[in-house]
Amino acid sequence: MTVSERTDALRARMAQCGVDAYVVPSSDSHQSEYVGDSFKAREYITGFTGSVGAAVITAGDAALWVDGRYYIQAEHQLAGSGVRMMKMGEDGVPSITWYLRGAVKSGGKLGFYGRTMGYEEGAGYASVCAEKGASLEFARDLVGEVWTDRPGVKSAPVFELEEAYSGEARAAKLARLRAKMEGFGASRHVLATLDDIAWLLNLRGDEPDNRPLFAAYMVLDASSAVLYADEAKFGAQIRDGLRRDGVTIAPYDAVYADIAAIAEGETLLIDPDRVNYALAAGAACKLVKHANPTVMFKACKNETELRNIRAAHIKDGVAQTRFMRWIKTHAGLPGVDEISAGEKLRELRAEQEGFMYPSFGSIVAYMEHAAIIHYRAEPETAKVILAEQMLLTDSGGNYLEGSTDITRTYALGEVCLEHKAHYTAVLRGLIALSRLKFRSGAGGFAIDVAARQPLWEAGLDYNHGTGHGVGYLTTIHEAPCNIRWQIPAGKPVPPALAEGMVLTNEPGVYVEGSHGIRLENELVVRKAEQTAFGQFLRFETITFSPFDTDAILPEQLTEGERAFLNDYHRQVFELISPHLDSSEQDWLREYTRPI
Repeated sequence: MTVSERTDALRARMAQCGVDAYVVPSSDSHQSEYVGDSFKAREYITGFTGSVGAAVITAGDAALWVDGRYYIQAEHQLAGSGVRMMKMGEDGVPSITWYLRGAVKSGGKLGFYGRTMGYEEGAGYASVCAEKGASLEFARDLVGEVWTDRPGVKSAPVFELEEAYSGEARAAKLARLRAKMEGFGASRHVLATLDDIAWLLNLRGDEPDNRPLFAAYMVLDASSAVLYADEAKFGAQIRDGLRRDGVTIAPYDAVYADIAAIAEGETLLIDPDRVNYALAAGAACKLVKHANPTVMFKACKNETELRNIRAAHIKDGVAQTRFMRWIKTHAGLPGVDEISAGEKLRELRAEQEGFMYPSFGSIVAYMEHAAIIHYRAEPETAKVILAEQMLLTDSGGNYLEGSTDITRTYALGEVCLEHKAHYTAVLRGLIALSRLKFRSGAGGFAIDVAARQPLWEAGLDYNHGTGHGVGYLTTIHEAPCNIRWQIPAGKPVPPALAEGMVLTNEPGVYVEGSHGIRLENELVVRKAEQTAFGQFLRFETITFSPFDTDAILPEQLTEGERAFLNDYHRQVFELISPHLDSSEQDWLREYTRPI
């Protein structure tokens, strides 16, 4: 079926139910950013494959809201589909809530599937119904009813992440969480997000692809907990360990009835951004709404986790460095294209001990494809990589020691002066943020300008955040910390950066139809000195692979920037060269020489 045929089929089902407008989010039942194939309802109904976005279908319209990372991609993928793009945050573009006020008739009906709609977002749409005297249909998955060839849900065994990797016992984590629950006056707490549950229990899985997580819900009280999951995924040793820590396993879907059965006199702590609408709307008890305490717990990595993460980055740096050498010597040879280059990246990572699988779908984008921020190469679109111009790779690995995320842009021969100037400006932005020292209490909102200033000076910018949190073998985009200069309307200000947080530093420049450049390292927030003016923080760089000196205009670097780059490359050689053979060492020495 074509996209227009799918939207027509959905409209027919909407008409049968009397639904004026139907909202299709991107998430699964656990508010995941990256979801398994079975949950890609928004992709099915619109044809847009990006990880973030929401669609609204009415009898006479089909619209998709996307952010700046996806403008170019959505324009290409929606062409001829009958679905129009709505550029979130742009002047004159209504929010989904505002759009629904015009789309839902007085006394009409609004629909969405409550198990894949976030509670806070769904509550906002429910308020539209209240304004219009309309009803809300959230029990039926109307897209699922017309999706005849829907893939099945992936299932994989769960494994234990030993304390040598986690740095904290499960019982200690549960005790910390219960102390927070007590402070909020909650007798119970429900967790629905997969990374929170995996971190809390020191367990990992392989659902969905590239995410070491497993499908589950969890409800805790003061002394016990119930894990709602497929028990067949858990071996006898893991089940025994859970029981010792007061955790029993119940059927996955039973959580909805159990939440609804909690007595009215009890108080349930929920994170309105991290539970689905159906789960919270079914509760009869009192709800205390607050961010999951586990969100901040896991964002601030302990010293065991940080030691392991550094080790993972050395392994990843070896693979990425070998790839840099390979692509610079193989560009222009037969069979080298965006897909085969991505396969080579995975092959080189797989050579490293403890590698599991990529931490996300690799981006390998040549020439103008690099201007598509979240580009994915497909057989019908993959470009042959020649020994000229620039190649961007954004990739990472999941290792037992942690997850990595690194972006490099490589010069593959002759590169024009404009492209080198853009590369140098991006590098200057990355260096500026890496060198930054700032007061404790500052958030990413306060420091984003450091990375953008060298670009703004040149009249350049990029339409995405500068950095996101990185999880410890959970999810590569980890809440709540980020580095961005704009806060989306209606969203809370992210918390201050704190010691132990791991974030990315990834400025870029994208020129549609021409080229794209992005450079990315990971940083750890560390304490600097404390003075009469307060505690200061700094960043520790933990990603080690060369920046391409063939693409840099050294004369555009300040003395301090050049000193930082030379010192960084000195560290790259010291840390990576012991893992290379002599010819690779000679090559690396050349690309880490002082400039």
